[in-house]
Amino acid sequence: MFVLPTMRHSQLRLLTLITILLLSGAAQASPPSGAVVLMYHHFGEARYPTTNVSLQQFDAHLSYLAQNRFEVWPLEEIIAQLKAAKPLPSRVVAITIDDAYRSIYDHAYPRLKARGWPFTVFVSTDAVDKKMPAFMSWDQMREMQGHGASFANHSSRHDYLITQQKGEPFSAWQQRIRTDLQHAQQRLQQELERALPLFAYPYGEYNPALQQIIKEFGWTAFGQQSGVVSQYSDRLALPRYPMAEQFADLGQFETKVMSLPLPVLSAAPVDPIIDRQNPPRLQLTVAQHQDIQLDQLNCFASNQGAAKVTWINRKRGQLTVEAHKPFGSRRSRYNCTAPSRASGRYYWYSHPWIRTSVEHD
Repeated sequence: MFVLPTMRHSQLRLLTLITILLLSGAAQASPPSGAVVLMYHHFGEARYPTTNVSLQQFDAHLSYLAQNRFEVWPLEEIIAQLKAAKPLPSRVVAITIDDAYRSIYDHAYPRLKARGWPFTVFVSTDAVDKKMPAFMSWDQMREMQGHGASFANHSSRHDYLITQQKGEPFSAWQQRIRTDLQHAQQRLQQELERALPLFAYPYGEYNPALQQIIKEFGWTAFGQQSGVVSQYSDRLALPRYPMAEQFADLGQFETKVMSLPLPVLSAAPVDPIIDRQNPPRLQLTVAQHQDIQLDQLNCFASNQGAAKVTWINRKRGQLTVEAHKPFGSRRSRYNCTAPSRASGRYYWYSHPWIRTSVEHD
């Protein structure tokens, strides 16, 4: 596996975040603003428990948003607000759905249409072009466009994009990935007459080399790690909250949509690949804020519970996070939260990890 150098990108991002912090003041009067982006896949298809929400769960989610005065924005509007460095409302969400499965048209679309709420579907175009019965058709997507739906790139083939084929040179991998992503973008433009400059990594997997390709295309990209999109987020790996049956009950949903962006100024390593060091050690620098109870910050490792948090310099917000045991699965995360002093809400940050040496799961 080859990766491209990322120091220039990380240095620029750190400088931008420090500038934001200095301009806004070290002890801001209001919490950092952000938007919660929700990620769904299947609706009412219990045979896919890791990516499905029941219709009862989805109805409860939508009712909660309506009853608690959330604003549901188009995803591209949230990105435009971030790029303009404008604050976001305290309760704003975007609804995204990956893969373009037929259950979106049958179940999610009628419910969202009835409420007049926008949503974005990330489309893997080959499955649609092949008219696979589990997926929507282009005609159905065109209908949905007239009622709040927008569509964006999820690659052509939905491959494990960071994986180089056996014996494949790095340059050949780059060309293969560029061709795949450009083909998907062209198909969206041809069929729907609009292709947003947005991308969702299949399986949430990315590395610096893939991010560089996305950057060259001028797109904004989303992973599958949880957290709140804000000015502190890397626009080549924005977070989304995955919604699946096990993690989609109303109590967990409420905690997630009410969460706030933990203002992480820097995170190292940037590369989520951990084949060389497992468990990985993550170093964070968190901006000081009068509303964030950093003394109560806790971090958790996937399928392990609490991770070890070591403060390097509490006044400067510098700490490390490390799981107690190596990760065994291909994809894992560190999730860090700290309570708000004023609202009872939680500041949230998630960092993904990938073991490319493990077979796809």
